[in-house]
Amino acid sequence: MQNLKLLIFYLVFIANITAGFAQPAEQMVKVIVSPDHNTWVYKIGEQVKFKVSVFQFGNPQKDVKIKYEFGPELMPPVKTDSLILNKDEFEINAGTMNTPGFLRCVVIAEVNGKTYKGISTAAFNPELIEPTAILPSDFVQFWDKAKSDLSKIPMDAKMTLLPEKCTEKVNVYHLNLQNFRTDSRLYGILCVPKKEGKYPALLRVPGAGTRPYGGDVVMAEKGVITLEIGIHGIPVNMDLSQYANLAGGALNGYPAFNLEDRDRYYYKRVYMGCVRANDFLTSLPQFDGKNLGVTGGSQGGALSIVTAALDSRVKFLGAFYPALSDMTGFLFGRAGGWPHFFKQGNATTAIATKDKITTTGYYDVVNFARYIKVPGMYSWGFNDDICPPTSMYAAYNMIKAPKNLLLAVDTGHWVYPEQRSSMETWLYNQLTKR
Repeated sequence: MQNLKLLIFYLVFIANITAGFAQPAEQMVKVIVSPDHNTWVYKIGEQVKFKVSVFQFGNPQKDVKIKYEFGPELMPPVKTDSLILNKDEFEINAGTMNTPGFLRCVVIAEVNGKTYKGISTAAFNPELIEPTAILPSDFVQFWDKAKSDLSKIPMDAKMTLLPEKCTEKVNVYHLNLQNFRTDSRLYGILCVPKKEGKYPALLRVPGAGTRPYGGDVVMAEKGVITLEIGIHGIPVNMDLSQYANLAGGALNGYPAFNLEDRDRYYYKRVYMGCVRANDFLTSLPQFDGKNLGVTGGSQGGALSIVTAALDSRVKFLGAFYPALSDMTGFLFGRAGGWPHFFKQGNATTAIATKDKITTTGYYDVVNFARYIKVPGMYSWGFNDDICPPTSMYAAYNMIKAPKNLLLAVDTGHWVYPEQRSSMETWLYNQLTKR
């Protein structure tokens, strides 16, 4: 019985850590909610109607109990109502928005005693969304000093070959570097092509949480040095149970650690760790000396933008639904980015003290986006309730460098295979430019 419980725990753990890039599990009943514009995009003042249908085995269902609500994303609903669905489709007149943003409709259907949810989110002039995050007057100086301090710390790189993970074409290592302080380490999985030569390099930065990593062997087999890092200063090849213990214990709530102090805030070491990873990659004799990129999703999407802004060695970035964007949004009556600081009911950081607000300005992706100078590919959907689109557009609209946004409007905090494939192709093409 104990072994069965452990197996179930591991399966749930794996499902959780992969959820950020996987489609939700299919269900027997589908609640289809869609706005009456095919693009899901409206102009301020335009009226939106959400069309709702419930299907089972491809057939429309009738006499279904329906509850629905709509309002700005992650905000209290403007209206909540219920009805009995007695036809193939019904419409919800949700009105409009008078400022740029997103209006979300959530529908709950009850079929055979079980509830199913569908959501849809209409965009109103998202290209006009402006950030609430304030740019500190010494933002550049603060991070220049942090990088200067980092440069004085020896890298002390330790590479341990992982024979069981190596392939015919690639050597795989567990990497251990000294990070921002002499008592702080950075760990990752490094994949290096075996064939002698010079290669481009790709840094993969992680989504939120604690987990092991396997490295990007597939890209390495195509002739790219890859480094997939963790952020917590712990080895990335331990047993799953150790990460679960840390997630529920010492690292529980880490995004808010020392938020009241800009110099001690948790993400200072994380941001510098990304730069330190690049220090290592660019020091490798196999590096081609020119082509370096960074990519990730959610927290990793944020770190991709941050790293590209901080480190001029980065020549391009790929970011899925970046977190840590416009975190002060909730203080202005609209959705703020993950970790949803200052959101009502978020007990960890709901008290919006001056010091906490000040600190977020130094770490908000919006403010790093202002300094992006390299091409980037970005991708997200309108139904994301972890990294709400209002927060992501607040950052994206600040980017003046070449940028390409691949929208999959109906996605939440996950991606379609087509999004993943398009991103990987774009990254590879950037990496192999000569």
